[in-house]
Amino acid sequence: MTNWKLFAEQAPDLSAAIEARLRANKHHVLATLRADGSPRVSGTEVELFGPLLVLGSMPGARKVLDLRRDPRYALHSNPGDHTMAGGDAKISGRARELLDAEKRAIRDAYPNDPGDDAEIFALDIEEAVLTTVDDDKLHVDLWRPGSPVTRFTR
Repeated sequence: MTNWKLFAEQAPDLSAAIEARLRANKHHVLATLRADGSPRVSGTEVELFGPLLVLGSMPGARKVLDLRRDPRYALHSNPGDHTMAGGDAKISGRARELLDAEKRAIRDAYPNDPGDDAEIFALDIEEAVLTTVDDDKLHVDLWRPGSPVTRFTR
């Protein structure tokens, strides 16, 4: 597992393409695990702050409770229009709640103060995938920490 900075160092082209997908739309889809193990999907926003991919939330939100109990997550970028321009990005890993000085540093960097009670998590990365389509071929670029990007074409 790694943070965004290490992902960008190990897979610069893929991380740049995924970052572009995350910046293209404000809202994305986060999957977490409910207490009974079933999936929960939630709309969410993410931001890049220094070496971290960060998720902020209202206090007590179900996704926050899910991540505190089981930190595994999957994030799917908003696919935008029907063209798949720029690709379809997915990131999975484990969330780590930011507290005290780390939380204050992130809060201070937000253009609009989210408030003292905002819940903030760093999204550590275990896998990143970008799916693109060109010339009637589907390409899946997969990265995991410590491995090169692997491309599968169909």
